[in-house]
Amino acid sequence: QVQLVESGGGLVQAGGSLKLSCAASGRGFVTYVMGWFRRSPGKEREFVASIRWAGGTTAYANSLKGRFTIARDYAKSTLYLQMNNLSPEDTAVYYCGATTTTWANGYWGQGTQVTVSS
Repeated sequence: QVQLVESGGGLVQAGGSLKLSCAASGRGFVTYVMGWFRRSPGKEREFVASIRWAGGTTAYANSLKGRFTIARDYAKSTLYLQMNNLSPEDTAVYYCGATTTTWANGYWGQGTQVTVSS
C-alpha cells in the first residue's frame, strides 16, 4: 500500500507559478513510478509528468514540456511539480499517482485544485 497526499494548490494569476507537493508513505514505493495527472472540468484525465522514484528518469506531456518540472526528494519521500507561466487552461484538479504496472492500477491522492485567473 502507498499513501499519497497532495498539497500546494491554490489560486494564481496567469503568468504566475505554483509548486505542488505530494507526500508519499507506505511500503516499497521506492520501486514505483510516480506521476502527476490533471482533470479539467468536462475533460478526461490528462497525463502531466512522471518520474521513476529510484532512477529519476522523467517523462512529460509534450504540450507542457518546458513549463512544468517534476522532481522528487528521496530523503523526504516527496514528489514535486513546479509549474511556471501558468495560463487559465492549466486550471484543473491535479492528482499525484504511483504505480508499478499501469496508471489504472495505481494509487492516487485526493487531488489539489489549481485555478489560474486571467
